Order: sequence, then structure tokens, then C-alpha cells
Amino acid sequence: MREIALHLMDIAENSVAAESRNIRMDVVEDLHTDLLQVCVADDGRGMDVETAKRVLDPFYTTRTTRKVGLGIPLLKLAAESTEGGLSLETESGKGTRVEASFRHGHIDRMPLGDIGTTFLTLLVSYPHIHWVFMYQLKDKQGNLKEFVFDDEEIKSALGDVSLTEPDVLRFLRGMIEEGIAALAPQTEF
Repeated sequence: MREIALHLMDIAENSVAAESRNIRMDVVEDLHTDLLQVCVADDGRGMDVETAKRVLDPFYTTRTTRKVGLGIPLLKLAAESTEGGLSLETESGKGTRVEASFRHGHIDRMPLGDIGTTFLTLLVSYPHIHWVFMYQLKDKQGNLKEFVFDDEEIKSALGDVSLTEPDVLRFLRGMIEEGIAALAPQTEF
């Protein structure tokens, strides 16, 4: 995978497969301390200790559609190659939390990618999941801005109206894109 956003989508889809009802995705860009952190946390089946150890092995997967599980091992390698790392916290029956950190300015750090489209795709693909998306940006001076999207209020207001209705989809895309764009550092000339 060439973008961090695609790694996040892969992990979130694993969370869906683990029968999660609630999934939270956090992206924190801290330009002040030169750190990028991403996290996916769920309340799914979780893993026992042995499975948690094996999930970091690229030749292990619980999926039946392929014989390798490269997602988490590749994310771990990508993070470690930028002076970062990966942590995995899980407990059977309670869920899983995968967090990766990268030195933000490292020359080998892959781009974050289109995080807004990634989140929108997950939201409309798995509407039965309660999604929370948080994007934080701390600028070089230490000023913190945050965008949080929790789908509960929108789903409640929509009732039986599908998230994929064109007007709803357009509204959601705009809300997410504008929320993220509002955090972008202002360039001075």
C-alpha cells in the first residue's frame, strides 16, 4: 500500500470482519513535535494472546480469501522505517486497538493520502457500524485544531434514508472535506 489512508481502511475492514459495532479512527498530525499518529480502535471479537503475536507475521491471516496477511506487518515496517512504531492492544471479546506512529517529516514516510474519502467510503459501505472519525492538526507553533465526525446524529436524523442517496452522499462528502480542509496550515507568502 502506498498511502497510510489505505492501511487505515484495511485495518477498519478487519474491524468490521471482527463484528465490531463501534469503530473509531484517529489521525493526529503534530508538526510541532514532528509526529504523525494513526489509530483504529474497535469493540469487535478481539484476539487471544497467540493470535495477537501471529498477526505481525506476514504469512499469517485469518482470511480465507488469501494466504498472506500483509496489512499490519507492512504498516509496522512502514512506521519503523520512519523512526516510528506500531502497537497492538487486543483482548478476546473486548476489541482491538492498532496504533502506528511515524516521524512526520521523515523522507521515507508514505503520504497520508485522502483520509476524507477513506472515511466516507467506510461510512457508506458499512452503515450498520457506529463510526467516529477524529483528525487533529497541531501546527509548528503548537496551536491545535480538531475535526471530529460522529455519525450517530446524522444517522438518527436520516432515519430510513440511505447514506448513499446522492444528496446525502454529497452533504457527507462536503462536511468531511470541509472539516479536514479547515485544519490545513495556512501558507504565508
